Amino acid sequence: MIRFPSRLALCLMAGLIGQAAHAAGPAATVNGTAIPAARADVMFNEQRAQGAPDNQQLRDAVREELIRREVLAQEAAKKGIDKKSEVQAQMDLARQAVLLRAYIQDYVKANPITDADLKKEYDSVKSKMGSKEYKPRHVLVETEDEAKAIIAKLKAGEKFDALAKQSKDPGSKDNGGDLGWSNPGMFVKPFSDAMVKLEKGKYSETPVKSDFGYHVIQLDDVRDLKAPDFEEVKPQLEQRLQQQKIEKHIMDLRAKAKVQ
Repeated sequence: MIRFPSRLALCLMAGLIGQAAHAAGPAATVNGTAIPAARADVMFNEQRAQGAPDNQQLRDAVREELIRREVLAQEAAKKGIDKKSEVQAQMDLARQAVLLRAYIQDYVKANPITDADLKKEYDSVKSKMGSKEYKPRHVLVETEDEAKAIIAKLKAGEKFDALAKQSKDPGSKDNGGDLGWSNPGMFVKPFSDAMVKLEKGKYSETPVKSDFGYHVIQLDDVRDLKAPDFEEVKPQLEQRLQQQKIEKHIMDLRAKAKVQ
């Protein structure tokens, strides 16, 4: 079954404008009103992008959908619905969204992310990851005295897993304080600085203070970290850099705008 978006604006925003040659003449004429062939092109390409086969059945379905929409739009106009302020506002927003999408696409096309940009970002991320990956667990408490009491209990032979139940970290307290495998950059600096100094199987013998409270950290294991290959993460890096470039462009335009 072919599924069509509820609004033509969604089709236009799909970035498929102009991908097919327009057929000669209108797609159809309803009560004397011509439906532009360009509208059929956009809807057809949108369906193709979702995996629909390129065949006459799809073309006929697109034409029928456009006819139904035109019939409904004409009925809405007869009732004056298109004149309602809230409806006009929604149509204005939809039109603006299409225009913005087209502008961003044009900007991205004119300002592509280069391989040099991607390699630089890859090297930067890789350097921050370091060469080791750590598997710590912790108990997070409110005060330094609470942390010292936990350390004293560890020295007395109590198990870290059991003591972790009093942690105020809801994500790890019921799992023995286990934080899983991570590189140091995933943690706040005081935590990571203390963690990397620990020997495997050892715990911090002094409380570690961070913005979250006081930690008692135990290092369960350490292993060499192998960064993913450049080609493997290239699509994600490109998407991130592209988004950053777009955001910067928007902020630059915003800074230049005269707003009252």
